[in-house]
Amino acid sequence: MRATIQLCTYNRAALLERVLDACFEQTVPSESYEVVLVNDGSPDNTLKVIERARSRATCRFEVINQQNSGLAKGRNAGIARAQGERIIFIDDDVLPLPNFVEEHLRSHDAHPKHIVRGGAINVESFDNLPPPVWSIKDYSANYFWTTNVSVPLATIRAIGGFNESFSEYGWEDIDVGLRLRFGGVKAVFNKNALVYHWKPRPRSGNVEKMVKQARAQARTAVQLAKIHPHWRTYLATGINPVQRRLHDWMRGIKKAEKYRAMLGDLSTDRALSDRELRVARGLANEAYFEELETSLRLS
Repeated sequence: MRATIQLCTYNRAALLERVLDACFEQTVPSESYEVVLVNDGSPDNTLKVIERARSRATCRFEVINQQNSGLAKGRNAGIARAQGERIIFIDDDVLPLPNFVEEHLRSHDAHPKHIVRGGAINVESFDNLPPPVWSIKDYSANYFWTTNVSVPLATIRAIGGFNESFSEYGWEDIDVGLRLRFGGVKAVFNKNALVYHWKPRPRSGNVEKMVKQARAQARTAVQLAKIHPHWRTYLATGINPVQRRLHDWMRGIKKAEKYRAMLGDLSTDRALSDRELRVARGLANEAYFEELETSLRLS
């Protein structure tokens, strides 16, 4: 078998059906690839979606149900079950185009030992998709971004897969990318290995979740820096003198409090305006750096 599409899901039943159908509707022969799905203890209707998907699967479809344990453990479960020579990672909010697997394999044929990074077009809905043309505005500089990336299965198994100590949000794929990069594995980018990435406009009720997620990401950033004390890590995470001093100054002028005042009453459910979204992101960013300093002191 030439390829495995591997994805993990948690509470995304409303999206998962479309995502799985897109995975099944690939231009490569059905016997040449498989889909390995890890259900990370979803309490919604995910199990029903999976059962419906089984009847429509056109390729080998393997499902692993586990208690809610996080992405790193879920990815490793998928890696252990995969049978493809190449493993292609996507997320449960990603809609691959029909030539998705074909393009990943085309790049691997030209660069057998490389990581292949694909393009992602951010969309607010899967119901109104733009033309499938990638542009630089959707570029991610991440070396190993599990929204759309593939690697020889033997290569990722050789480094032990994902580090399961990353139990909170963020950086588990960056850790894999750094280990592969430092191990000499090169990467190529294929803009034609395309996916649509679901990025709905945040709503007023999402602001506190954004702040909470930012704090979790700061804690795992400190964890990443301990494992990889390297300039790439310090730049990516903000653990460097320039960014730390800037946000120390921001805390001194109580910027987070000003952001909250600017947001005002968030009790009414509504999509955030462009201005509110910028402010909410600023608030989350200040929460990140505040938590970063706390975690650094405790580490």
